Amino acid sequence: MFLGVIPARGGSKGVPRKNIKPIAGHPLVAWTIKAAKESSLLKRFVVSTEDEEIAAVAKAYGAEVLVRPPELARDETISRLVLAQALDSLGGQNVVLLQPTSPVRRLGLIDRVLDQFLSGEYDSLATGFLQIQYPPHGVEHRRQDVLTAFVNDGSVIVSQAQTIKNQSLFGARAGTLVTTREENVDIDDEFDFWLAEKILEKGLNEGWLTCPRTV
Repeated sequence: MFLGVIPARGGSKGVPRKNIKPIAGHPLVAWTIKAAKESSLLKRFVVSTEDEEIAAVAKAYGAEVLVRPPELARDETISRLVLAQALDSLGGQNVVLLQPTSPVRRLGLIDRVLDQFLSGEYDSLATGFLQIQYPPHGVEHRRQDVLTAFVNDGSVIVSQAQTIKNQSLFGARAGTLVTTREENVDIDDEFDFWLAEKILEKGLNEGWLTCPRTV
């Protein structure tokens, strides 16, 4: 029913080779592979990559690899096209996007998302956080007038296959699941990488994360 896709291309500018850079003792992509393996509802998942070294690391941690064409591994390539290639190659009713740059997922998070998706009438459902939207500086306001907007964090996004085929990642019925601040980290630069490592270490120490393992 669900096809998981972990997109991990070789090119990266903010943090070079970040998908296989060690973080908390393991390559970055290994943390997302671990989370996918822990899910009871995600029966199949693949690491989508054009990079042979990333493919070797993914296989070492027990992931199936889907070779991605070079034209889908450019800076400007959007996630929806990567998901579409996976669906065309492997099939599936629904596709689950798991970004390796969001490595902090509490135990059971993926299944929480998929359970909520199955219980409603959604085209898609994404994890994220509520971003406070303050008025411009200099504009007086009351606390109760401050608005919030949902921002998806890239950790887990599930979409119907038909939604992807309709050239949309989210569709008209886009559901949300607000997660913890620790899980909202998204690695784009070296500071994000440092912060994510501290959170992973905290999660391991407190028991709400488990460690990746090679096969």
